Amino acid sequence: MTSEPRDAPYPELKKTHTMAYKGRPWTDYKPPPAAPVWAAIEGLGRYYILLAALELDVFDTIQETGPSTVESLAEALDVPVGHLGSLLDGVVALGLLDQFVDVYELNDTAKRYLVSDGPATMADLVAVAPGPHENWGRLAETIRNGTPSTPIEDDPAAFYVPLVEGTFTTMFRCASRADLRIRYSALENPRVLDLGAGGAPWSIAILKACAHGSAVINDLPGIIEVAEAKTAEHGVADRCELRPGDFHAIDIEDAAYDIVILGHVCRTEGQDGARHLIERAFKALRPQGRLLLADYFTDVERKFNPHAVIMGTTMMASTKKGSTFTHQQFSEWLRDAGFAQIRLIEPIGFQQCFVATRPDPIRRSSPPGP
Repeated sequence: MTSEPRDAPYPELKKTHTMAYKGRPWTDYKPPPAAPVWAAIEGLGRYYILLAALELDVFDTIQETGPSTVESLAEALDVPVGHLGSLLDGVVALGLLDQFVDVYELNDTAKRYLVSDGPATMADLVAVAPGPHENWGRLAETIRNGTPSTPIEDDPAAFYVPLVEGTFTTMFRCASRADLRIRYSALENPRVLDLGAGGAPWSIAILKACAHGSAVINDLPGIIEVAEAKTAEHGVADRCELRPGDFHAIDIEDAAYDIVILGHVCRTEGQDGARHLIERAFKALRPQGRLLLADYFTDVERKFNPHAVIMGTTMMASTKKGSTFTHQQFSEWLRDAGFAQIRLIEPIGFQQCFVATRPDPIRRSSPPGP
């Protein structure tokens, strides 16, 4: 422990130009700013400000009423004016609403992502994306014990149903845009296997592009019903077989599929589970069939993709085995399983997908006759 007097941690006293004195003889030096620490502290409040605004229907209400004063919004939402005003000012500070004098209105970000019918709405995703909220308060305990106190595996449907519904729009756009890179629409009648499909955005995108394609869609009971509803909504249910169960254990035909999809499922399974899924995908594919493996991948130093790194911490906080892995690890696992022509695509920003091909078996020439 140091006997030196404590310094003030507040941001305004920690700007880079602030000078201090240290040592004997006194030497000027620039202490590092405390801004990164304050950003982490404020992160909790920022999240719950947004969550409360969504729970109170602030964004949808402003969409209906147009630019409004806090008084008129408080009347529409049936909440106290003072408390709502504090919340709205917080949302403005987050850059998710605009304010002019006493009038609040949606900005372009809110119109696109936070109203329930926005073109890329994340309104249903915000509440579920971090995993069970109580697990974050117990993170140190989870690290000490090596397992979360309430892992999502205890009740997967309760967690994954709202998650796959909330992520469907983004995943469907990613899957649809992937055709520009891999041209699955050029296949005449592809057979697709979608493991841990959630709402089946990849299968739906492929079947909508391939009028004679078909899909086997898998997920756990209680979750696969989301895929059932989404395939019906998009008019492809008649070409889909639902196969509920654990994707590590269900029956899968060998060499029967043109495309196998592992869409954001490997990171829940740990290293051994991820490798097992890749091996199952290889066996299920016909020669020249392709695996589409979408996930969040970290770089080898785990520094340059903060979203993937924090996603790994999120998995650790709420799952028994989950983590994120590097591009290099997945590349090695794909090669070890027998895949060739491995490449990485990014159909939309921050959504990456490995594409790997099962090669034709080696054809050995017949030995010469006697």
